[in-house]
Amino acid sequence: MTVHLDVWTVGTSAIGKALWHMAADPLLLRRVPGLEFHKSLGTGAGRRFTAADADLRQWALVTCWSAEPSEVPVLDKWHRLARSHTRFTLGTIASHGQWSGRNPFVPDPSLKKWPGTVAAITRARVRLAHWRGFQAAVPPVAAALADQAGLLYRIGIGEAPIGLQGTFSVWRDAAAIRDFAYRLPVHRAVIDQTRSTGWYAEELFARFAVLEVTGDQLW
Repeated sequence: MTVHLDVWTVGTSAIGKALWHMAADPLLLRRVPGLEFHKSLGTGAGRRFTAADADLRQWALVTCWSAEPSEVPVLDKWHRLARSHTRFTLGTIASHGQWSGRNPFVPDPSLKKWPGTVAAITRARVRLAHWRGFQAAVPPVAAALADQAGLLYRIGIGEAPIGLQGTFSVWRDAAAIRDFAYRLPVHRAVIDQTRSTGWYAEELFARFAVLEVTGDQLW
């Protein structure tokens, strides 16, 4: 199973077309042979996870493939629309939880001791009753993440401005992401609070080997 995360940047004049793609692409992607899972994503800084945090000039798509066709019209249209494009080709090291009722990322045992650059996707469906508590907890963690040694790149990702939230981050190696996830006090506190309050109706954490990065440089 191959996983791609594509990130496109568009000009201000193309924002309307990008929004149209976000609405139309999920239906078109269902028809692509070999595509097992896909999510069209808005992006943002990931500091507060509100509509004001969104970057309307940057969009993303995560896809899981059992076999890739030579051409995918949806991707070709994005490439023509975009000013810049970066593709991350990923192999799943581990994945826990669900995304829209399933776990789409199948671990590859051969990557368990991957020594190189790693990436992580975290995403959750926040219960509306807990939205304010979740939102209040985000800024300290986001600030700590930005200053973390070993972090190469990060963006907020979401299927909607409110309620469906996540991050995509790239790290120097597995040790760097472990230090952030389990040794940083502010992050540990949020993990504990998540378990005690039941913020999420659904959540997923996946860790990947970064097999290849093509296109425009992001760091």
